Amino acid sequence: MINRVVLVGRLTKDPELRYTANGIAVASFTLAVNRPFSNQQGNREADFINCVVWRKQAENVANFLKKGSQAGVDGRIQTRSFDNNEGRRVFMTEVVAESVQFLEPRGSGGSGGGGQYAGGGYGESDNSGYQNTPNQGGFGQGNQGSQPNQGGYGDQGSQNDDPFAGDGKPIDINDDDLPF
Repeated sequence: MINRVVLVGRLTKDPELRYTANGIAVASFTLAVNRPFSNQQGNREADFINCVVWRKQAENVANFLKKGSQAGVDGRIQTRSFDNNEGRRVFMTEVVAESVQFLEPRGSGGSGGGGQYAGGGYGESDNSGYQNTPNQGGFGQGNQGSQPNQGGYGDQGSQNDDPFAGDGKPIDINDDDLPF
C-alpha cells in the first residue's frame, strides 16, 4: 500500500500551535495549492488542503511560517471522525506532514520571491524522526553555475567552506533547477 503526498503551496493563515496533554507540540495549517489548469473563465483555481505537523517541526512551522508563506509538505493522507458539539459525526481528511520545507527566506512574508532557501526549520533538527536539514531540495547535486576553484557546491577542494558566505549577493536559482 502507498499513501504519499507531496504539496507546494502558500499558507492561508498563520499556523495554529497547540500542545497535547502529554506536552507534544502539534501545529495545523491550511495550504492553498494551485490547480494546473484554468477554468472556463481563464482563472486559476486552488485547492485548500488541511495539514497537521507534530513535535519540533510543529514548533518550527509556528515560529517561521505565517500567512502567505510558501511551503513544501511531504506526508500522508489521514482521515478521522469525531462528534461535534451538536452531536453530529464530522469526518476530516488531512495531510499528516512528515517534513515541511520552508521555500522562502525568513521574513519575506509571502512576497513570491522564494526559492533561495529550501530547508525546513532553518537547520534545526531533533531526534523525533523528522529531518530538518538545509538544502534537502536537491541543491548541491551539481555544479552547473559556478566555476572551478570558486567555492561552488561541486568543488572538491572546498567541501568544508560555507557556500552561503561571501559577497552577500542573493543566490540565483533557475526554476528548472528546483525539484518540484
